[in-house]
Amino acid sequence: MQLAIPAGGEDVCRRFYVGVLGLREIAKPPPLAARGGLWVGADELEIHLGVEADFRPARKAHPGILVADLDALAARLTAAGTEVTWDDGFPGHRRFYAADPLGNRLEFLDR
Repeated sequence: MQLAIPAGGEDVCRRFYVGVLGLREIAKPPPLAARGGLWVGADELEIHLGVEADFRPARKAHPGILVADLDALAARLTAAGTEVTWDDGFPGHRRFYAADPLGNRLEFLDR
């Protein structure tokens, strides 16, 4: 999946996606690395953070990310100063929403 970031947003995203969420940085192929941005992932999840000149954060559209320990992730995000908003509106799942430091909406859930 891809989310947009502004030019120069790589470092703040690296601190959040790698440092807080615990994803690993994925090396971009050299022709794509020249465009800026950041790729991160874990297991089968891959998120491409691509530079967009007219950046506006995705506040409605969002990835839904299944996690193994939802409560631990919520605690880690809260400790890092990220607001977590729980939502019980998806039967059979527990989930919460959070935003990355640039305002992109993220959904984290488990069954």
